[in-house]
Amino acid sequence: MMGKVCFSTAYQCIYYSPEHTAKAQEVLSTVSLLQPLISILADQLLQAAQEHSSSGLREALKNLSDKTEQFVHTLKDELVNSALLALHAARPGYVSKNQKQTPVQGGQHQGHIHQGSDQNQSPVQGLPGHSPATSITDSPAGCNNVEASQTTTRGEGGTLKHQDSIPHHKEYDEEEWDRVWANVAKCLNCVIAMVDKLQEEDGSRQEPAPEQQLADVITSHHPGEWREQLRPHVTRLKECVMEVVEKAKRAMTFVLLQEAACSIPQGFLLQQRRDVVFSQALAALACGFVMRLYAGMQDQGFLKQLHLVGLVAQFESLLSTYSEEIGMLEDMEVGVSDLQRVLFQITEAKTDDLSDLQPLVCGRRDHFFVEVPLPRLVFQTLPEEIRGGQPLRVFPVLFNVGINEQQTIAERFGDISLQERINQRNFEMLEAYYKSLSEKVPLECLPCYQTQTDIKELLETLGQNVVTKKRKNVEILWIAGTICRRLNGIRLTSCKSAKDRTSMSVTLEQCALLRDEHQLSKDFFIRALDCMRR
Repeated sequence: MMGKVCFSTAYQCIYYSPEHTAKAQEVLSTVSLLQPLISILADQLLQAAQEHSSSGLREALKNLSDKTEQFVHTLKDELVNSALLALHAARPGYVSKNQKQTPVQGGQHQGHIHQGSDQNQSPVQGLPGHSPATSITDSPAGCNNVEASQTTTRGEGGTLKHQDSIPHHKEYDEEEWDRVWANVAKCLNCVIAMVDKLQEEDGSRQEPAPEQQLADVITSHHPGEWREQLRPHVTRLKECVMEVVEKAKRAMTFVLLQEAACSIPQGFLLQQRRDVVFSQALAALACGFVMRLYAGMQDQGFLKQLHLVGLVAQFESLLSTYSEEIGMLEDMEVGVSDLQRVLFQITEAKTDDLSDLQPLVCGRRDHFFVEVPLPRLVFQTLPEEIRGGQPLRVFPVLFNVGINEQQTIAERFGDISLQERINQRNFEMLEAYYKSLSEKVPLECLPCYQTQTDIKELLETLGQNVVTKKRKNVEILWIAGTICRRLNGIRLTSCKSAKDRTSMSVTLEQCALLRDEHQLSKDFFIRALDCMRR
């Protein structure tokens, strides 16, 4: 994994392969996404316990278990453990202490996590310290041992105080990461065991003896009892997840910094360029999301689609694959792709003042949350899932067809493979979105149009046009736009300056909608088009 490193007073970079750098980015992104989701799902579990709902408790526990196991599985990688060890070895005190030692192989401390693990085991059962034969429904009494195995300490008032990931003045314990990592699964097991226990007790209460009085049955438990018994286990789970997140972020950030240290000047400029492009793409997406949300506030089918699947956002680009516009198209491809890391969350605004209704962006490069505040009366009309703070996904896709005279030159003498690759890749993403949508949402929830061409048929036609070698094939844009509207999506159009080509495309689309959906006479089509373009 890493090259040889000689310890000296001057720190030397460790080489990580591109595959491991990509893995570190993936771990950071996934962990940043799953940690808040686990926290939300844990709160939903407590809420179900507060309501004393057995079905709600089972559903919340299933969702929490799935996301926690996904979280654990993400961190089941040698890279995290070896990076923690390398980070410890990179500390100035350690480097100074070992500067006279012989060179060591950077990757010699790997392989502790996967030894002896079964590839077919579940993420929880494959953890260190968790026997495959151990049932996840063990008695809650066994959970008392979890606190003893924690590497965290508790201060006054019971608050959890996280220890430093890597000790400063003592040798690094290579098994520490295994213990901390395994505690997440142990805490999840405790939660599962407690839920099973509560449901068993509840089942026995619902079958009283014949001589038992009705009043005894009614007063045999209190609504808040389940929540109070679950709270310590859920709190411990959230604390363990947070501790693991902190350690994993330090380790993976260290891996990424090694690459950055070797290419700081170029990397800084590229990252700055990517940030600038992303800021523009995010602003456009947030604006489109808010407009689409307000437009569909009374459409229950749209709101159901929003929280079950998410929305598709189609970016229509008219850039040519020639000269400086090639770079713009490359930037746009990356910027739109980066929007996959954006989640939206609808919240209730403090007041109806405009300043309190502005979207709020929070997060980091690999994961962003956009909070969209709504007035109280509007917020109360939303489905319970959205009001509960469920993150809402957006699926960005980009289709490009150059239409100016420079594209003519590119098609005759240049290379249009960039455009072909973009259209093919995003067609596959759009097709996957429709498949997911049709599985989770009834097609009756989608809007009705006068031209009722089947969406499946439109997708087939789009796929054929994407692979067809045809100059300035604007059918790709036309069909993609139609599909996006039929899927309740967000549409954004741009070119080099968002002026000439964009205005021509948008006005033509508007007139076509007036003709197809609002009975605009064909005799007035050109006149309406001219009026819009003046």
